[in-house]
Amino acid sequence: MQRPSRIRSKKLEIAQLADGPAKARVLAVDDDERNLLAIQEVLAPIAEIVAVQSGEEALRCLLKQDFAVILLDVLMPGLDGYETAGLIRQREQSKRTPLIFLTAINKEDAHMLRGYDAGAVDYVFKPFDPVMLRSKVAVFVELHEKTLEIQRKAIAEQALLAKALQAEKEKLEAERSLRSAEERQEAILGSLPVCFHARAAEPPFAARFVTKGVERLTGFPPERLTSDPRFGLSRVHPDDLPRVREALLAAKATGSYTCEFRWQCADGKYRIFLDQGILSKSADGRRPEILGTLLDVTERRELEDQLLQSQRLDAIGKLTGGLAHDFNNLLAAILSGLGLLERHATLDDQARQVVDLTRRSAKQGAELVSRMLAFSRRQNLKPAAVHLATLGDTMNGLVAPVLGGLIRFEWKIDNSVWLAHVDVGQLELALMNLVFNARDAMPSGGTITVHAQNRVIEIASEDLPPGDYVVVTVKDTGAGIPQDILAKVVEPFFTTKPVGKGTGLGLSTVYGFIKQSGGSLRIDSAVGRGTAMELWLPRSIEQRAAGDVAEREAEPIDAGKELPSILLIDDSSVLRQLTAQSLQQRGFVVTCAAGSAEALAIIERAPHEFDVIVTDFAMPLVSGVEVIRFARNLRSDWPAIIITGYADADSIADRPSDVPLLNKPFREKDLIESIFHVIAHASAKAIKTG
Repeated sequence: MQRPSRIRSKKLEIAQLADGPAKARVLAVDDDERNLLAIQEVLAPIAEIVAVQSGEEALRCLLKQDFAVILLDVLMPGLDGYETAGLIRQREQSKRTPLIFLTAINKEDAHMLRGYDAGAVDYVFKPFDPVMLRSKVAVFVELHEKTLEIQRKAIAEQALLAKALQAEKEKLEAERSLRSAEERQEAILGSLPVCFHARAAEPPFAARFVTKGVERLTGFPPERLTSDPRFGLSRVHPDDLPRVREALLAAKATGSYTCEFRWQCADGKYRIFLDQGILSKSADGRRPEILGTLLDVTERRELEDQLLQSQRLDAIGKLTGGLAHDFNNLLAAILSGLGLLERHATLDDQARQVVDLTRRSAKQGAELVSRMLAFSRRQNLKPAAVHLATLGDTMNGLVAPVLGGLIRFEWKIDNSVWLAHVDVGQLELALMNLVFNARDAMPSGGTITVHAQNRVIEIASEDLPPGDYVVVTVKDTGAGIPQDILAKVVEPFFTTKPVGKGTGLGLSTVYGFIKQSGGSLRIDSAVGRGTAMELWLPRSIEQRAAGDVAEREAEPIDAGKELPSILLIDDSSVLRQLTAQSLQQRGFVVTCAAGSAEALAIIERAPHEFDVIVTDFAMPLVSGVEVIRFARNLRSDWPAIIITGYADADSIADRPSDVPLLNKPFREKDLIESIFHVIAHASAKAIKTG
């Protein structure tokens, strides 16, 4: 017999449930009063609507009342929808209350994912469809009402044992209503890009229940997974299977699990799934089971991998560009020093051989730096309209003698291919790199084919904007590239060749050159079937290909002619000193400045004392371009030259059009020619304008 205190407690609990609202409450949060009125009009037949106009008011309402569902506007003054949702999910009483976001603008995937991460179960876009809104809300209202009803029935059954027949009848009615709600819920859940499932908590973790959404994700109907206890785990990638088993077994101890794995779908391809769930401890004596969700994250992981790869290549490019600047200064100083040494000292044959070997090594270092700059997309390109068909003779003459008798080289580019906008010299080097790589992949012989086609991209892809492109393909019949290293082959210093057989800069320089040219490098390779390297080059808008530019002959130095005075600006003390000595020995009057600040003071003090300014580009505080602009505010026709070991393409391109660029390490001959050239150009301009 029950004690009087327990009976009174049951009666009080029943009375509290009986005194609840006649309708389920729906909390509508929107700063626009018109939207609240519309929501009340649509949902009034199915629920009691509590309307507030801010996140703060919504939180105060949740302290006093429970709600079947919350309709939450995303954009609001003060607390926005995401922040409000986060605070709601932090409260024990409201963290399981369904949230539906209302939004008028945030339809992008990023915002949608942010909403789901904040705890939303669905989105409704403004202006909303009344029928859809009522249908979405009705499911949660009915679930809420049925939950309350089940609670009332359970308490009534315990308190009114004498009325067992009536309680049983009510229970059956509740079960029928619940089944109806479950069917409706299943229909709604089937439209979501997620699968809900229940499985045994013991190996082999047999699936007991799977929603229909699994067929959209995997291609298999739910019955295929529930009929065979071992089917689910049998499709997991072998490398991921131990981790999945470990996560599911750990759920018994921790109460929840999260694992990500590859699963073979009906089409034979592997997709990446995120599986999350909790351990449900049944109170009716049945064995516990795992309840979880399955989400396809394949595209998300691919995008993340591409982003990480892009960030890594960009970081390496910035590093190599910075190193190139310092290396070029050192190499320029070495070469200048060697030149001074040859002029000042009498060298015997052995000493001259040492000097020549040193100069050759320095030049090889300069070539290595040039390749580093190519990868980091900081080399100075001179793109023009190029007719690819005309490169056939050149390429045949360059590569045929070094391919050997076992390799057949085929050039299949005709006049139907569009003109490409590219630096022709760098393109030839890139093609040679690809041809030599193809040769090395075919030690037993094979065929290397170069062909091209016109392609149009109408919708932007991951690596190319819309536009017209010329695709040059270098294809071989060699060993192919394994998929696990395919993404690494364009990284600098990565090579599969033996030590001493390659620098690892070939493909990386091709990649950097193509990206800097506004195109892309795409690789299609299969082990045992060969490799195809595709160079996507932008189409030229010019109507004719650029012709060869005749090399300007160097102007000889007239021994009886007064040579121009030079202001030499460089923050590298060694290179500045060696360059000054080299010019002074040729008869030039040279004044040195150790940096931009000192140079600006000299220029301002004596703007007419120097005939030519020779300045480094990359200097602390003020760049060489800014020094020239300051000088030309005082003398508009002041001849100037920029020397650089490395320069960001955008920054250096902003220099005045009549200021030539001389890359370090430079030859003394090239510097002197540039000095006379800018003086002659300034004189011709002055005569023309005068």
